Amino acid sequence: MSLPTEIFGEVVVVHTPEELGEDQADAVEAFLLSRERNRVIVDLDGTETLDSAGLTCLLSAQQRLRETGGELKITASNHVNRKILEITRLDKRLEVFENMIEAVKSFV
Repeated sequence: MSLPTEIFGEVVVVHTPEELGEDQADAVEAFLLSRERNRVIVDLDGTETLDSAGLTCLLSAQQRLRETGGELKITASNHVNRKILEITRLDKRLEVFENMIEAVKSFV
């Protein structure tokens, strides 16, 4: 799987696919962990379908990145995805930002 990415210094921004569910979760997690940088921002704005497998993939990637001294943060201006993160209380476990600029600055 190849996903669109952007590099900002030591930070990589990964734009997730339209669907982030059981069929994509393993490939997305592997992609997140294969980046040269371990400071990762996952941009959920293009994701229209986000299920429990997708959420688990994000938590798993966060844990594995932390083991290597890295971090995973989320950007989600999409109200539906923000609500999913709130309802599941993952907004307490994952650092969630309204936009990419704020997320990138948080690594400084």
